[in-house]
Amino acid sequence: MLDVSRVQKELMEVERDKLSGVSIQILGSSLSHMQGTIEGPSGTPYEGGVFTIDIQLPSAYPFEPPKMQFITRVWHPNISSQNGAICLDILKDQWSPALTLKTALLSLQALLSTPEPGDPQDAVVAEQYLKHYSTYVSTARYWTETFAKRSSIGLQEKVMKFVEMGFSEDAALGALQSTGGDENAALEKLCSG
Repeated sequence: MLDVSRVQKELMEVERDKLSGVSIQILGSSLSHMQGTIEGPSGTPYEGGVFTIDIQLPSAYPFEPPKMQFITRVWHPNISSQNGAICLDILKDQWSPALTLKTALLSLQALLSTPEPGDPQDAVVAEQYLKHYSTYVSTARYWTETFAKRSSIGLQEKVMKFVEMGFSEDAALGALQSTGGDENAALEKLCSG
């Protein structure tokens, strides 16, 4: 059974620390499905990006690690460029109940700063990192610009398009945030209920 009080305390901890560069939003009425965001670290090709992560809490949490997967596409040796799967020890065999959702998200943020190409999730990216580092940096920066940059003006314009279609502003904003700003995916989400 999910430890609801523990999860609520962890969410309050994230909410209190606005400067950490991470946030969490509950999806639906259950605490077992959430969406986290991390800011791209300064001095990396991910700087300026906001990366969205799907978070599923198993019923045995915090004794089992959360299942996390990038929704935002990212070019990184330890993150699948195809499906967002993450290779990080604390999300697998090095998890401890002493860790929290915030520390897991901060660890993902740190992973963006310090890739581990020797233990890759995406072999193609890892090979590029090791053999053609400048190409890796350029590609990672391009993917960040393309998939992870959010313009508040652009977001507001998209929200207003959906409002003109008859959707509420809150629903439109929620759909756009949950799809990383993808208008087509947000429209599908709005139309499906």
